[in-house]
Amino acid sequence: MCGRFAMTSPPEATRRFFGYLEQPNFPPRYNIAPTQPVPIVRGRFDADHRLERCFDLVRWEFLPRFAKDPRNFPLIINARAETLLEKPSFAAAFRRRRCLFIADAFYEWRREAGSRGRGARPYLFRRADGAPLALGGIWESWCGPNGEELDTACIITTAANGSTAAIHDRLPAIIARESFETWLCPDEATTEAALSQLRPPENDALEFFAIGPEVNKAANDYKELQEPVAGAAPPSAPAQQDDPPQQLLF
Repeated sequence: MCGRFAMTSPPEATRRFFGYLEQPNFPPRYNIAPTQPVPIVRGRFDADHRLERCFDLVRWEFLPRFAKDPRNFPLIINARAETLLEKPSFAAAFRRRRCLFIADAFYEWRREAGSRGRGARPYLFRRADGAPLALGGIWESWCGPNGEELDTACIITTAANGSTAAIHDRLPAIIARESFETWLCPDEATTEAALSQLRPPENDALEFFAIGPEVNKAANDYKELQEPVAGAAPPSAPAQQDDPPQQLLF
């Protein structure tokens, strides 16, 4: 799963990379957690049917249109790439409402063999070339019975690659910059092309290292969270995939 990420690049550098029209000014965020407002890029056609990229803030919690009450609906922050078109909650959104989560890093937790709860160690993942991360997602506009409206989104995950499987068996889907146009196009004709982008990145695309447990608490949001733990070597064996530690449940 992908349960936390960070967005720390300067606003103008982020705008150039993703190519959206707006010029938002936002502070760095080092520990973005589910149910918080998150920045995404969506695609829409202008009056001449040209695709525009737009910056928006949505809630990180996917609510399908058939959900009656968000308070009683399961918290959905990720959707598995392998079953997107099979699940009624996700199929329509994937065909027409794909988006990009704006990120510079994300976090995963490795459960050591025999450990429980706080035995899971957090790791920071980022692109080896230093570029921002475009995490594939889907969004939905939920409308309540009393006229309430809420834009929500979740991150799509794929299987881990050969390098990252030592930490966790899943990764957020990373969309290549040259594929943004296809990914963001709301035309159903692009569904298969978009689906083909949902594959693990090359083994050398990401770098990762262990960080301290302070990231476990969503209220902690500062640069020092991302400092590597001195002397922590990357594990070479696959992680124990178990239930997530209690402090990471939202």
